[in-house]
Amino acid sequence: MTTDIEIARAASLRPMPEIAAKLDIPEEALIPYGRDKAKLDAGFIAELEGRESGKLILVTAISPTPAGEGKTTTTVGLGDGLARIGKRSAICIREASLGPNFGMKGGAAGGGYAQVVPMESMNLHFTGDFHAIGAAHNLLAAMIDNHIYWGNTLEIDERRVSWKRVVDMNDRALRDIVVSLGGVSNGFPRQTGFDITVASEVMACLCLSRDLDELQERLGRIVVAYRRDHSPITCADIGADGAMVVLLKDAMQPNLVQSLEGTPAFVHGGPFANIAHGCNSVIATQSALKLADYVVTEAGFGADLGAEKFFNIKCRKAGLTPSAAVVVATVRALKMNGGVAKADLGAENVAAVEKGCANLARHIANTKGFGVPVVVAINHFTADTEAEIAAVRAAAEAQGVEAVLCTHWADGGAGAEALAEKIVELTESPSHFAPLYPDDMGLFDKIEVIAKRIYHAGEVVADKKILDQLRDWEAAGYRELPICMAKTQYSFSSDPTLIGAPEGHILPIREVRLSAGAGFVVVICGEIMTMPGLPRHPAAEKIGLDADGRITGLF
Repeated sequence: MTTDIEIARAASLRPMPEIAAKLDIPEEALIPYGRDKAKLDAGFIAELEGRESGKLILVTAISPTPAGEGKTTTTVGLGDGLARIGKRSAICIREASLGPNFGMKGGAAGGGYAQVVPMESMNLHFTGDFHAIGAAHNLLAAMIDNHIYWGNTLEIDERRVSWKRVVDMNDRALRDIVVSLGGVSNGFPRQTGFDITVASEVMACLCLSRDLDELQERLGRIVVAYRRDHSPITCADIGADGAMVVLLKDAMQPNLVQSLEGTPAFVHGGPFANIAHGCNSVIATQSALKLADYVVTEAGFGADLGAEKFFNIKCRKAGLTPSAAVVVATVRALKMNGGVAKADLGAENVAAVEKGCANLARHIANTKGFGVPVVVAINHFTADTEAEIAAVRAAAEAQGVEAVLCTHWADGGAGAEALAEKIVELTESPSHFAPLYPDDMGLFDKIEVIAKRIYHAGEVVADKKILDQLRDWEAAGYRELPICMAKTQYSFSSDPTLIGAPEGHILPIREVRLSAGAGFVVVICGEIMTMPGLPRHPAAEKIGLDADGRITGLF
C-alpha cells in the first residue's frame, strides 16, 4: 500500500501564485517561503475588512480511538469535494507540533489522497511559526527571572511565579525542574518546569488575535506571577509585550499552501486541544471567509472538546457564525467504542457498531444543541461491511441527521462529492448558532453547564480552594471569561477507560488556571499533562534520511 509520504512526494505541486489566484489573492500579497508555501501579507489582510464572509463549516468527530477517525483527512477531502462541484472553497487547519510527530500521534496534514502539501515541511519546521512562539514565550520567562535578579522592584514572590518555559518536543524530564542553581551570579533558585509549545498561552493569544495590536494587548494581560499579597503581575508589568510582538510579527501572518488537488489551504496556529482551545487562528479563518464562499475548518479531538471550545471560545471571541458541522466517524472507531479490541477490528461485528453508536449519537446531539445543522461523514475503510455501514446510517437517522459514506482517503475529492453536496444543501438555510452559556454566568456555573449538558456528568466536584479561586477571579473582573475544559479526549468523562456514552459520572476538577491574555479560564480534570512524554518506542526511532537524502519513516 502506498504510504502518505509517498503519495505526497509524488504530487505535482502548483506554483503558489496559481493557488492564490483561485481566491483572487494577487501575487504581491504573497510572502514566499520557498517554492511551495507562502504567508499572506498583513496589509492585504487589512484590506479584506468589510467584505462579505463566506460560509463556515466545522469538521469535528466522535471520541478518538487508536483505530483512527480521520478528522483532518475529512476536512481536506471536503474542501476538495466542494471545489470539484464548482464551489470556491478553502481549507483552514492547524500546524503540526514536533512533539507528537516524533512521539506517537503523527502529523496533521490529512492522509491518503486527501492531504495538504508539502506534507514533510508542514510536519517539521514549516515556516518557523512555532519557533517564534517558543522564543517569545521564553523571552518573557527570562525577563521575569532577570527582574527578580536585579532587585525585584515589582516584589514578585519567587514561590508564585506561574510562567514556565516551553519547548516543542515531548520531554517528561522537563515537567518539574529547578532553575538558577550554581550560586549568587545565577539568580535565586526556584522550582518551575516546561510545557510543550502548543500549550503556551502565547500560542492561544496569537490564535485568537485579529491583528498585531490586539496580540500585544493580549500578551500584556498575561498573568505571570503574584506578590505575597496575591496581587497579580502581568507581562506588561515586566515590560516584555513589545519585544514579544516583534518576535511574533511574521508568525502572525497566515500560511498558505495547497491540497493534493490544488485547493487553497490556510495552515496557521496550533493551540493544544486539551489545555487550550484547539483551533487554527482567527486571522486565518477570517481571511479565508473573506476570500472563499465555503471555508472548511476543524477543531481538535472529539466534539466534546474540540467543537465545544470552537463554539464557546473561538466563535464567541471572533464573532463567527458557523453554517454547518460535520461529525466524522469510522466503523472501526465505533467498534472500539462498542468494546472491540484493536486486534479484532477486521471482523464484522454489527452489534459492536450499534453499541458504539451511542458515542456518535451523543456527539450529534451535542453539536445540534448549538443550533448548527449537522451531517455525519462515515470515513470509509476497505474492511467495512454493508451491514456495519447500515448500522451507522440508522443511528444517525435516529438523531435526525443523514450519514454520508465518504471515500476521500482513497479517491480524493471525488470521494467527498456527496458530502459536499449535502453541506451546500444544509447551508442554504440560516444558522441558528448560539453558544452554550451567556457571558455573565458565574464561572463554576459555566463549568457545570458543560459537564452536565455535553459530558452528561451527574456531579462536578471541586475543593473549596478551587471554588474560592473562581470567586476571587470573578471579583477581579474575570467573570465573563469562557471556560476551556482540559480533560482526556478518549471519554466524555475524566476517565479514559470509560468509553461509549457514560451517564451520571462524577467530574473531578483538579486545578483551575487563569489565561487572562488568551481570555479564558482553564479547568483541568483528571490527569492531563501540559508536557507529554514519549512512548516506549517513539516514532523518532524510525525517522531518518535515505541514500538520496530523502526523509524516511515520517508516516
